[in-house]
Parts: sequence; structure tokens; C-alpha cells
Amino acid sequence: MTARLRYALSRPFAVFTLLMAAKFYMTSAVVFGSAGFNPLLSSLPSVWLAFGLIEAVASKRKLAAYWTVDLIFTCVYFAVIMYYKYFGIIVTYHALAQVGQVTEVKGSVFQLLYPYFLLIFVDLLAIAGLWLWNKRFRRWAAEAGRTGIGHRASFGVLAAGMLAVSLAQVLPNRGIVNELKQAERMGVINYEVYTFLTSGTKETVDPDTVTREAVLRLKGIRPAADPVGRGAAEGRNIIFVQLEAFQNIMLDLRVDGREVTPVLNRLKREGLYFPRFYQQVGAGNTSDAEYTVNTSLFTPQAGAASAVYAGKALPSLPKLLEAKGYETMTFHTNDVNFWNRDQLYRALGFNRYYDSAFFKDEDLVYFGASDEVLYRKTAEELARFDAQGTRFYATLVSMSGHHPFNLPPRKNKMRLPERFKDTFVGDYIRSQNYADFALGQFVDRLKASGLWERSLIVIYGDHMGMPIYSLTKEDKKLLEGLLGRPYDYTDMLNIPLIVLAPGALEPQVLPQLGGQSDIMPTVANLAGVPLDDTVTFGQDLLNASSNLLPIRYYLPSGSFINDRVLYVPGSRYEDGQVYPLSGGQPATLQRDTTRQQFERALELLRMSNSYTDNLPDRE
Repeated sequence: MTARLRYALSRPFAVFTLLMAAKFYMTSAVVFGSAGFNPLLSSLPSVWLAFGLIEAVASKRKLAAYWTVDLIFTCVYFAVIMYYKYFGIIVTYHALAQVGQVTEVKGSVFQLLYPYFLLIFVDLLAIAGLWLWNKRFRRWAAEAGRTGIGHRASFGVLAAGMLAVSLAQVLPNRGIVNELKQAERMGVINYEVYTFLTSGTKETVDPDTVTREAVLRLKGIRPAADPVGRGAAEGRNIIFVQLEAFQNIMLDLRVDGREVTPVLNRLKREGLYFPRFYQQVGAGNTSDAEYTVNTSLFTPQAGAASAVYAGKALPSLPKLLEAKGYETMTFHTNDVNFWNRDQLYRALGFNRYYDSAFFKDEDLVYFGASDEVLYRKTAEELARFDAQGTRFYATLVSMSGHHPFNLPPRKNKMRLPERFKDTFVGDYIRSQNYADFALGQFVDRLKASGLWERSLIVIYGDHMGMPIYSLTKEDKKLLEGLLGRPYDYTDMLNIPLIVLAPGALEPQVLPQLGGQSDIMPTVANLAGVPLDDTVTFGQDLLNASSNLLPIRYYLPSGSFINDRVLYVPGSRYEDGQVYPLSGGQPATLQRDTTRQQFERALELLRMSNSYTDNLPDRE
């Protein structure tokens, strides 16, 4: 090795290039599953652009400038890795609005944090340590800061060249709707910059064209002249139970012969059960489920609905029911300010809410009173309204089954075989077994008070609990053993929906495809509440034989579910993959989807965004 080459390799430009290369290779391996030259070709231009500017501009404290750029890029890569491990998509600057929630869900963060991810910060700590305690290193840093005018000009040319290369990576890939493919092609840093600079240029439609009739035409729905179930539960109290992180695969599941969810297994045989029902939440998870279920609108493209839409005068189920004389209320054992719920509930039109101030710190589980306390105190409150002759619409949001499912030992109701010890899947099963047990107490209390027979009860999951992206090989093996097949995206997004109206609805298993946006229209039909003047993006499941569900989070944009498959786009429609809802291996042929469905799903999202964005502000 020549002296000149050794000198070049010892310069900060070369040293930090090698350090950053290791980081974007780690990120690419975790998020994109890519290796070879792809990460180098996509990510190196943005790194060299920043480093070239440092060499061309900085004359002093050059090492500090390199270290700062390293820190910024490292934080971006780390955030991308961690966000992907839960949501399965690329994080953007919009997630900064959720930073305040991190302390509340720190247990979930630690569960997703693989120890080797922290290696991404090692060089930053090492360089800081050397700077503080090694004089020889400081002398090297001072010498490295001396760059001649000719070298500065050369690096300025390099920076300009890398800017041109970065633009060449970004511009041709702007039309890709799949964020993962877009970020992979552009490079992570380029993608983040592009997203920030184009944040105000999202695709919209004329809000005046978004009408109930337009949505029905786009979805291919013809309203039934004499709807099945119309008014079947009219005049009844309405109770929604939203089960935290509850997936449909838990129903009828047995572990060594023992039922995981005996209560729900019984209830689904007593009411209408929809086994092909899927989540449609966004970044807000639980609060997004509350939003979509009560509005039949889709979540925003970025950010939680409770933050983005809480200032809007939202058309909603609570408002429609209040107009028919219902008292509307919602129950959640955590602080109502968490996820901006206090503002969301006002926007949705709930008359009252009950949070930690009502439930107190009794029998704490995770960050609120246990589900047993939720159901006991709620049942007492509902009985009080009933005794006054007040009809009510009440939503209950359970919480004890919250990620990362570290249920206190005192709440364990199910002993699992040794193979589940210290596994995420085992913790999930125990948590949902407890959630099922607590729900059974609520059912018993409603029956004892007589409310059960006089109510319409809707039980559904809010979102998935086991992100496929964060499962270990051991977890996937355990799930495959339980399911008899590999766990896939269709399992992950599949949540339960059970509708009960004792004495009014005959028990049935209904094969219709449904999503959370369909709950409001279905309940409105059963309750005899007309939706003629209300824009809804869901449909009444009792009077529909076909459906199309756009999926926005947990899978890339452009994903959708039709009556047969889950579709996930590639860099374009033609290279997407389909996952059969009935199980089986994913395929690359779109024989069960059409480009028209792909475009309709995207158009439905645009219509919902435009409609909601242009609603008047609430008073």
C-alpha cells in the first residue's frame, strides 16, 4: 500500500464512509432484505453529498461536522429499523408527532429492540470517547481539518455530482406507491428528504365530488331495496367492545387441547360471526380503530387520526345516535389525553368519556386499571343509566392485552407448555386468554342486570398484536405448529368481528369480506338509523356479497384485500404479490386481482382524504 493511499484511507472522509456503509448495509438487510451492491448504490450518494460539503466548506472542527452528520444519519437509520419492526413501513418525519407517546409504550419499544441494533451507535460513542481522552486522536483530528483550496474545490465538484446522482435516484421513482420499494430505490436518506420536501403535495380529488353515491359507484355497491336485518335491533342499547391487539387466529385455537378463548368461542356461536374481517388502522393504532369504526372513514396518510382530524366536525355514529335520543359514552382505563383522545372524542360527538380519573389505579396492568376493573365499573355505570330509562351507546376499549404482552403473573389464567416459555407468542397467548376471561365477566354482569337481552353488542379487534416483521424464527415456528401452516400477512391483519342481539339475530357464520370501516354502516342498518345523507366508505355487511378494502399501514400503500386475496404491490402493479385469504403460498401472478381494483383502492383513499380534509372545523 502506497503512502498516498494510506494517507487517503486515514482521512475522515474515508473513515466515515466505511462507518456509514456498515450502517446502511445493516438497515437494508433488516428492512429490505437486500445485500450485494444495491445498498451501496442507493445510499452512498447521499453520504458522499454530505461529506463532500463538509470537505468543501468546513475549515475548522471538521471532525465535529462528520460526527454530527454521522449522528443524524444514524438516528434516521435506527428509527427506520425500529418503525419497520412494528409497522412494516418506512418511518417519516410525521412520526415526530408521536414521540411524546414513547415513554408510555417503552415496553413495546424494548421488545422490538434486538441488542445488535445498538451496534449502529458504537462508532459515535467510540469517537466521542477518543476525542475526550486521547490527545493523539485530537491531534489527528486537527491535522485532518487542514485541507487545501484545490482539495476543497474537488470535493465541491464531488458534492455537486452526488447531488445529481441523488436526483437521478429520486425523480424516476416518484411514482412508486409502495414506500418500501420507493425508499429502496431512492436510498433511505434521499427518501426521507424527498418525503419532507413534498409533504404538502399529496394527491387529492375535488371534495365536492365525494358523495355517498360516488363512493357506492366506485365500490360497485347497489343498495338493497329491502335490506336484510333493517331495524332488527332498533331501540336497543348499543355496546361496542374493542379488544386490544386481538387477532382472529386466537378463536377456536387450542394449545395441547385447551381453548385459548372459551368465552369468545361461545359468543361467536351465539351471534353473527365474520371470520373474514380485517383491520384498517393507521399510525394511531387503537385510537385509529375508534375513529374508523365510528366514522366509516379511512385514516390519514400520515399521522394518527386523533391528531390529524380531531379538529374537524366529523360525521359519526355517536352523532347519529344522539339525534335518536341515545346517550353516547366511551370507556378506557388510561389517561384520556393519551393519543389526544380527549379531542378525538369531542370530534366524534361522544357526550361523555370515562378514563383513568374514573377507574383510578385499581389493579394496574401495564398503564391502566385491568380489564376486570374496566368491565366491572363500566357494567355498573351502564346499569345506572338503564335504571334511569336512558338508552345508550357505549364503547369499551380493553387494554390488558397490550403489546408487549408482559402480563403480571397474578393475571395468568393459562399454563402453557414448556416450549412457550419466555417467547413472544407465549406471552401473547396468555394475554389474550386473560382478555377473554375478563370479557366473560362483563358478559355475566350484563346478563345479571338484564342489559344483555336489551342490547346490540359488537365485539371486534382493534389491530394486530404479532407483527410478522418482529417475530423471531422461534416465534414463527411456534405459530406454524399452532396453525398448521406458516403465519402470514393475512393472519396478521385478520381480526374478529362478532355481532350479538339476543332474540333478534339468528346465529350465523357469515363469509362476507369486511373491514373496520364496515362496522358503522352495518350497525346503522340493524339499529334502524338511515345513512342517506352520510358519506361512508364502508358498507353494510349484511347486504353485501363483495368488498374491496384499501390497506394503508402495516403494508405498503397500494395494498388491498378483495374477496379472494391480499395484494401487495411491488415497484408497480404488475410485480406485486398476492396472498390467498384461504391460506397457501404467495403468488406473483395477479389472476385474482385486477389493475382496476388497484386503482379503485387508491382512489378510495384519495377520496376519503379529500373529504375529511375539507370538512369544516368543529366549534
